[in-house]
Amino acid sequence: MPNLKDLKIRIDSVKSTQKITSAMKMVAAAKLRRAQESVEAARPYAVRMERMLGSLAQSVGGTEGAPKLLAGTGAEETHLLVAFTADRGLCGGFNSSIVRQVRTMIMNLKATGKTAKVFCVGRKGHDVLKREFSAEIIDNVAGLGRRGIEYHEAAGVANTITELFEAGEFDVCTIVFNRFQSAMTQIVTPQQLIPFESANSGAEEEETPADDGPKAVYIFEPEEDEILADLLPRNLAVQIFQALLESSASEHGARMTAMDNATRNAGEMIDGLTLTYNRTRQAFITKELIEIISGAEAL
Repeated sequence: MPNLKDLKIRIDSVKSTQKITSAMKMVAAAKLRRAQESVEAARPYAVRMERMLGSLAQSVGGTEGAPKLLAGTGAEETHLLVAFTADRGLCGGFNSSIVRQVRTMIMNLKATGKTAKVFCVGRKGHDVLKREFSAEIIDNVAGLGRRGIEYHEAAGVANTITELFEAGEFDVCTIVFNRFQSAMTQIVTPQQLIPFESANSGAEEEETPADDGPKAVYIFEPEEDEILADLLPRNLAVQIFQALLESSASEHGARMTAMDNATRNAGEMIDGLTLTYNRTRQAFITKELIEIISGAEAL
């Protein structure tokens, strides 16, 4: 039979945990609201820039003077995977979903005889991936967004990736992040950044009906090559900034959901322990009454 003192200590411990998870839920909910507003405000700019670059890339993509960030190195042997995770845990499957996707991509690349390298943005992803792929991890950045995601942080990551690319460390760069959909839903999204590949071009071609009419002719000043040379590095920073915002909002949403579930589970556990405590206490009282009555009758 359980000890009443042990049950009381266990109930108090679970109540303390419930208070912590409830407070964490409220904090995550407040941060989620701000992060959601930021990510929704930044999405149109990132999408429009990607669409504009896609339009420019169609006119110069096949020329010899195309920028390296657009044309690539001409090979696809070495892939850099940039994994966006959180610096803290207690956010459900937010970090594990990214780690699982990156692990799958690494194994698929190795199966085809290609080389995979990993750039970790966030401490949790690095801590897990280094157990299995320590040789593939070439860099790690942690502590971003402690006071909110800022553009200069994304620009720093973009500069590091650009320097690695110019040094010939990789041929293709793909970022892997959680795209925010709702507090309960985050979508793991791989997006190729180098060489530039428009994520919306294929969808637009499928949705746009065939038109045999005259096409618009654009005159660019300066030339398309000069525009792309300036915009491609900027687009890299913008897309990384967008990925950081998406990842931040997804993290807060996942943490709020996880803490809400933990608070509910703690409440159910407290109810069960309280019921067990009351039953055990009643059993002890009944036992003592029986002993008193039996002793009285013996006299």
